[in-house]
Amino acid sequence: MEISKAKGVIEAILFAAGREVKIGELMSSLELSSEEIITIIESMKQDYKEENRGLQIINIGEAYQLCTKQDYYEYLYAILDKRNKPNLSQAALETLAIIAYNPRITRAEIESIRGVNSDGTIYKLLDYNLIQETGKLDAPGKPGTYGVTEEFFRVFGFSNLEELPELPRYKLDENKQIVIDDIIEEKNEAPMPEREDTENIQENINQKENNNNE
Repeated sequence: MEISKAKGVIEAILFAAGREVKIGELMSSLELSSEEIITIIESMKQDYKEENRGLQIINIGEAYQLCTKQDYYEYLYAILDKRNKPNLSQAALETLAIIAYNPRITRAEIESIRGVNSDGTIYKLLDYNLIQETGKLDAPGKPGTYGVTEEFFRVFGFSNLEELPELPRYKLDENKQIVIDDIIEEKNEAPMPEREDTENIQENINQKENNNNE
């Protein structure tokens, strides 16, 4: 199959599906290898970028989805039904972030970090399909664990957890509370003058004062 036709077929499949399409599905439809599918899609991504298209192809695990670019959201929001977008409170966003950065975390651990009961928030995130139960922890009581879903990656535009922004450095105090460190790059700090340089500066100042007095 010609590359141009393969691109058209893949675009049609992704558009018609309206969901993430696994590489295996594309391989079966086009009768191409996974390497060929990946190469073609990467080329399509570049085409969309260079042509300033309103669409983009994103990776969701081992699958792909055709969606609109985030740059154009403000133009779409006025037209699309606003009720289709999850309305997440600050508490929900905090809980979602904790789960995203701590895969297989338990409800008790979430509440320990937030310091408040999180039952309602967790139920809301489950209802929005942004998180899911991932199993049971091998601990007394066999508490359930939580992790994010593919819907989370689709909504926030990540391919995997490795693309999450890096968290700031932190340490725990004696009460096991998080204390954010002052993040200052040493290279950005103004270097302190050496002792010898300081003495030379002072000597020059004294010399100038003597000259002025004369």
